Amino acid sequence: MAGIKALVGLSFSGAIGLTFLLLSCGLEQFGVYWPLFVLIFYVLSPVPHFISRRLDDGDSASNACRELAYFLTTGIVVSAFGLPVVLARKEVIQWGGVWPGDGRQRRHLPHHLRLFPGVRWR
Repeated sequence: MAGIKALVGLSFSGAIGLTFLLLSCGLEQFGVYWPLFVLIFYVLSPVPHFISRRLDDGDSASNACRELAYFLTTGIVVSAFGLPVVLARKEVIQWGGVWPGDGRQRRHLPHHLRLFPGVRWR
């Protein structure tokens, strides 16, 4: 039963994530479709796991191939979160396309609570 709950939770969070992704592209105030490149990361993220499972011996608790697959999958998932931030920092997309909101709330945070405190915000 725990596997079913995890699968339902994963599918629900994936549906919410895709909804926010499509909203960040399709809403009239944003109007650009660059954030859809995140879908490439969604497709690529299970590939290292499938390759490691195919090459797995099955006799050891942990091996280098499986650990490398975990590392590469983590890198792909972090890149999926990082791509919209990079696009927003280069002003290709608006900040509202990165997370829900109007995109202005980052300027109103106190300096010690900002994500990158060393960066001067405009």
